[in-house]
Amino acid sequence: MPLLIFERNKRATNFEKKRVMKVYLDNAATTPMAVEVIEEMTKTMTDHFGNPSSTHAFGREAKGVLEMARRKIAQLINAEPKEIIFTSGGTEADNMAIACAINDHGVTRIISTCTEHHAVGHCLEGNTSISVDYVNLSLTGEVDLNHLEELLQKPVKTLVTLMHANNEIATLLDVKGVRDLCKKYAALFHSDTVQTMGHYVIDVKEFGADFLTCSAHKFHGPKGVGFLYVNKALKISPIIHGGAQERGMRGGTENITGIVGLAKALELANTDIAEHQSHVQGLKSYMIEALRKRIPGVNFHGEIDPEKSLYTVLNVCFPAFENKSMLLFLLDLDGIACSGGSACTSGASTGSHVLRGIKADTDRPNARFSFSRYTTLEEIDYVLDKVEKIVVGALVADR
Repeated sequence: MPLLIFERNKRATNFEKKRVMKVYLDNAATTPMAVEVIEEMTKTMTDHFGNPSSTHAFGREAKGVLEMARRKIAQLINAEPKEIIFTSGGTEADNMAIACAINDHGVTRIISTCTEHHAVGHCLEGNTSISVDYVNLSLTGEVDLNHLEELLQKPVKTLVTLMHANNEIATLLDVKGVRDLCKKYAALFHSDTVQTMGHYVIDVKEFGADFLTCSAHKFHGPKGVGFLYVNKALKISPIIHGGAQERGMRGGTENITGIVGLAKALELANTDIAEHQSHVQGLKSYMIEALRKRIPGVNFHGEIDPEKSLYTVLNVCFPAFENKSMLLFLLDLDGIACSGGSACTSGASTGSHVLRGIKADTDRPNARFSFSRYTTLEEIDYVLDKVEKIVVGALVADR
């Protein structure tokens, strides 16, 4: 081997050694697929390739697999199979819920917040068929229930759409409070549960919402598949036309492989869910305390109280330093994957609408670390070491 190539390869090898490990802490964007899910999907691709709308044996067999998955999902969330409509993911499900509330149930006013995921927010902006009211939020993103009740007293057909947990700052919704107010004032209730489905035990009857949404890739399932739960008391019309699939509610051949993967992932997620929650919350609490000790002036966006906060997400507000925009890049060089907020707005020049919505100090750098049941304490310690080196080093250099 020529000496020049040898030295180049040697330097590359040494660089890789310095990185030590790769740590994935962007699970709120997407999660790695579980091995069990991949195995189940592979079996489906091999053994059940028929079109479930076909009447021959291959089609009937595929239809059986599809409906078994639907029944499994319904059972896990205490719904009826007919209340589950498979979609391409959470975004389509959110869009469909809002469209059906307006088109099929005469909703003329929607109450929401300025911190919802864009799958909801963009449906409301510029929609001339409805009026939109935004409920007040605390500085940690909690919904002001007194203001919500004040808004609901206006006698118009209303949909309340509030996410169960914010995907950037982790603040949880007071579901019981919102549910009871919607019932009191006969308002429809839609909740984006994309970040919480598979992470909490969700009983649709206890939850009390008319619409709930799910995306499989948030709990170690495949991308591009999810579902919309619609309370059976509501009649809706399709927003995708072209076939009689999903009982006529969504035209197009079903993604059987993805649906089977979704069902398996949700089943795994609901197995020992309390143990998973305890493990991940322990890592989050550990990271919070360690950051407070290691980084002077560190703070956190949103709620961090375990009773009020999504246990898989931690949004850290670091003290300001020069070249703060380099933080995520430097972490990436150390093999650490995290984000500044929602992956759906990654690269946007306007910054986080969620942080603006809670009036956060956006001059300070932030990073969203999001965990999964596969995250380890060793990985958290590695991240803490690298974060301290970058941030404290930058603060010292700025003096």
